[in-house]
Amino acid sequence: MAKTQLNVRVDEGTAQVARERALARGMSVNRYIEELVRQDAGEAGRTFVEAAADFMKQYESVFAEEFAEVHGTGPGEGRP
Repeated sequence: MAKTQLNVRVDEGTAQVARERALARGMSVNRYIEELVRQDAGEAGRTFVEAAADFMKQYESVFAEEFAEVHGTGPGEGRP
């Protein structure tokens, strides 16, 4: 992917916190900022929701059986 340079001005306190957080994570400040923007844009959340939906779809019958056993009803019975 092509990279674009951005120049951002922040106060020294914010810059220092960014440097410290990046160092603690073992990454450059540039990479740290990239990760923050990606998280803010919701990529991680969207990926999690898609994976969870896929998991539920794959194991829907297992959950339906378990739910029926726990509540003492047969498949399709006793549900609101």
